Amino acid sequence: MDGGGEDASKVIHVKFVTKLDSPFRAPSSSVVIPSNVTRLGLSSIVNSLLTLEKHEAFDFLIDGELIRMSLEQFLLAKGISAERTLEIEYIRAVAPRKEEKPSLHDDWVSAVDGSSPRFILTGCYDGLGRIWSSAESCTHILEGHTGAISSIAFVSSEGAENVTVATAAKDRTLRLFKVDTAESGDPTTRVGAYKILRGHKASVASVGAQKYGSKICSGSWDCTINLWDTDEATSELSVAGKRRKGNNQAEETQLEGEADTTFVGHTQCVSSVVWPEHDVIYSCSWDHSVRRWDVPTGKESLNLFCGKALNTVDVGGEGSALVAAGGSDPILRVWDPRKPGTSAPVFQFASHASWISACKWHKSSWFHLVSASYDGKIMLWDLRTAWPLSVIDTHKDKVLCADWWKGDSVVSGGADSNLRISSGISIP
Repeated sequence: MDGGGEDASKVIHVKFVTKLDSPFRAPSSSVVIPSNVTRLGLSSIVNSLLTLEKHEAFDFLIDGELIRMSLEQFLLAKGISAERTLEIEYIRAVAPRKEEKPSLHDDWVSAVDGSSPRFILTGCYDGLGRIWSSAESCTHILEGHTGAISSIAFVSSEGAENVTVATAAKDRTLRLFKVDTAESGDPTTRVGAYKILRGHKASVASVGAQKYGSKICSGSWDCTINLWDTDEATSELSVAGKRRKGNNQAEETQLEGEADTTFVGHTQCVSSVVWPEHDVIYSCSWDHSVRRWDVPTGKESLNLFCGKALNTVDVGGEGSALVAAGGSDPILRVWDPRKPGTSAPVFQFASHASWISACKWHKSSWFHLVSASYDGKIMLWDLRTAWPLSVIDTHKDKVLCADWWKGDSVVSGGADSNLRISSGISIP
């Protein structure tokens, strides 16, 4: 059996198993392979067993752990005997199989949201938000900010033609937009905010939407977290503000809102906020901490200190309970707050070469997350190995934001002023 050109001085009996459907299911009989075969060699062997017309890349697990060295080295490191027939599970490699054409903006792409399967949101240093239905297809432009947009989020988008979008910017405000997605035209429809949220005393760094509800939260350079209501009925009318709903449509009065609640505790910029549960908010800060807040009381219930200024935080993984964060060093850290009495990360991934700007958990996997860095690279991770599954290096400058889209794509933006979509990623 061809092992990818590797020395066959020692051999091991293995049986390849998989949860994949046809045509990716190999014969169940055992085969003899070189002991020093690597992942690429294993992939070549499985491809020859499957007789596929087009070569498919695979990853391999033994006892639930991904192989990222030669098979012989892996068995030695794990104390696994090579005398018995080994059962090796294979899965489709977690890597993009297609790069869409880049979508050029007028300035740095600083924010992206891929949480809706129908659209992608981007925020840009030109002060505009944009809604994309696909690569190169911008359907709506969200206007009104007088400073660079730092964060953007869907407030509601599922199952309705009308979507609500929140933006946060360096002009110290947040803006809320209602967009009728059936109203896109040529040229791109321009939409003004129906509500401006004022209250922060410095640039707003991040906005997060309540997972089940109509509220949003924001983190700012003024070191506070504000909670806001997006409902028009709770707003005060602003006689000075006007907006246009779309191209050549009648002007309507614009609303202004004040924060419902302010959480105080961070001592530096609150760089990232997420609202993964109805009554729980997570935040990270340049004060080197990740904090968990109880929404009804405004009290912090967890404080994780990591010794580095942090740029990004997300919650997901097993039980939607793992906390991932990155910042002013190349290390992506993951904590498990369910483990009592420890504030040390349970995982640390150190393959980036510069600061980490973004991290996001995959919504349907316990193991997978994506990170972006000022080193110009995006990395796909699996908690079962310390090495990245894939490195995406299509950006020509710092990567400032990244997210998953549709479960099988990564969307990202950067200082090269491009939105990029890396698609065809198979998450088992």
